[in-house]
Amino acid sequence: MERVSDASAGSRAAADAPGGGGRAPGRPERGEASGARDRPARRGPAVPPSSRPLYVTGLVAALWCIGIGLAVLTTATLIGWIAAPKTALGDGLPGVFRTAVNFWLVAHHAGFSYGQGRVGLLPLGVIVLPGALLYRGGAWMLREGGLPARPRRAVVQVALALAAPYAGLAGLLALAASSPEVRPSAWQAVVAGFLVAVVAGGLGAARAVVAAQVAAAARGQRVRSGLGALLRLLPDRPRSLVIGVAGALSVLLASGAVLVGASLATNMSAADHLYDLLAPGVVGGVLLLLVELAFLPNAVIWGVAYAVGPGFSVGAGTSVSPTGVFLDAVPAFPPLAALPEPGPAPAVSLLALAAPFVAGAVGGVLTIRSRPAPVSEGAPMWGFVTGALTGAVVALLSALSGGPLGGGRMATVGPSAWRVGLLAALEVGIAAAIAAWAANTMILRRPARAEAEAGAGAGRRAKAKKRPAKRPRTRETPVPAPLSAPVPEDYGTPAAPAPKPPFAPDPLEFEEADPLLRPRRPRRRPDPLPDIEPDIEPAIEEEPPAREPAPQSGGTVVVEGHLVDDPPEPGPVPEEPEPDQGHVPLPREDPGRTETRGGAIYVLREDPSPPDPS
Repeated sequence: MERVSDASAGSRAAADAPGGGGRAPGRPERGEASGARDRPARRGPAVPPSSRPLYVTGLVAALWCIGIGLAVLTTATLIGWIAAPKTALGDGLPGVFRTAVNFWLVAHHAGFSYGQGRVGLLPLGVIVLPGALLYRGGAWMLREGGLPARPRRAVVQVALALAAPYAGLAGLLALAASSPEVRPSAWQAVVAGFLVAVVAGGLGAARAVVAAQVAAAARGQRVRSGLGALLRLLPDRPRSLVIGVAGALSVLLASGAVLVGASLATNMSAADHLYDLLAPGVVGGVLLLLVELAFLPNAVIWGVAYAVGPGFSVGAGTSVSPTGVFLDAVPAFPPLAALPEPGPAPAVSLLALAAPFVAGAVGGVLTIRSRPAPVSEGAPMWGFVTGALTGAVVALLSALSGGPLGGGRMATVGPSAWRVGLLAALEVGIAAAIAAWAANTMILRRPARAEAEAGAGAGRRAKAKKRPAKRPRTRETPVPAPLSAPVPEDYGTPAAPAPKPPFAPDPLEFEEADPLLRPRRPRRRPDPLPDIEPDIEPAIEEEPPAREPAPQSGGTVVVEGHLVDDPPEPGPVPEEPEPDQGHVPLPREDPGRTETRGGAIYVLREDPSPPDPS
């Protein structure tokens, strides 16, 4: 494996990487001031990379992974043998060790023969143990070799250097654990061990490379370098496909888990009955629980196969799918109590058929969001590629989750890999293509929409510049004018009001007649001035009642704003001559000669004809 010529950069980055033997980046040592975080960290002398060849480092890592794994499984097997020494765990300590080796091979999904049949239905949950150990071994190998000049090539070299000795040791262990009753498959042990080591060790080495690169670029600052950082080693388009496939698989696995959980909760009474029939005891109950947890991933994948459509089988001639349930006698294993009753499939479970289409929509959107297609026609193609890859992964998982369980009727257990993979590729691919096209169209329209909004904003700003700026309205408080000195003319006495003209009634063309009703008595005070007698001859009316003369006051008095002297004492009123009754005709009682005004009735009078001069 090639290394950087300047060993100081690679060794310092590897030493400061998480788990690389150095202190965590960005964390001050004891006694270091808190402000030292802002300064570049001072590094000591460069630690030279390991001088061991890469294949030697791989052999050491393989031995470490195998030793830790066998120690864990041997301990669990020994506990079970002590609790039930007459079981099939083996006779004596050699038998216990052979059983532990068989469990270790099963953890790598290597089958074995038992009696006249073959056992290929292996728990997928046990693969977590060797996978985690190989992951740490690959990361340790790359840190020992230093930061490489070509990271991708270094990851492949580390994975192969770890997988080769690991697969060889797995084959040797399969031959050593063989017995007349149980015969592990040596070639399956070699192939399965090599594949598991390549995948897990390569992931560990890739994460170590990314962590070292990030730590070197961060210069003493703490950064995140988890599994998501592994995608940095991939090109843009493969990275987008990996993201889309991961999203679609997450939706499918979640739907399978929901199906299994709901079915097991519905048939919990049957599971309790099977557990009582087994009567495992305390230690056996714990071991049985571990076995059930190990088979839980298999059950989830079977739920995915049910949601996709083909379903799965539990023996020859059986089928569990949305079209119907056909079952025969099943093994007395408590998780199998979750199987539905024979007959039509439950109506609620048919909702799971929408899971592949939802998974395709999620996968297509994630694929295009991480790497949009330059043209709209290319987006559906990448969406369908995402669905096809998802179908391939589902087919692989279906093949690993099933297998024969001895000979005879139980030789076929689990889903059909090619049927589940084909239908998953079609369903997920079509939904992903449609979702990818829609998402890519929206992404391509964003720049045009942004440009249109920017142009509209520029136009509004240009119009705003042409318009004169309006002055802000400010309310000014008026300043009062200074008061002047008082002027005598400004305070003169007001002029006396003009005297009112004497009352003169308007001349009438007719003579007022006596009202039928008695006129109201006037209530106003008499005018002290002499009355002006009108020229009009008053009408004959009754004499009003005598009024008392107004009191006299001596001297000058003020009447309606006028200064007047005491009026002279009225003398005797001369008698007026009676008019000539012969010349004035009496009013006629003709209704046409009367008028009513103001509530009074007036009689019109005709002018007398002049006397004849002869």
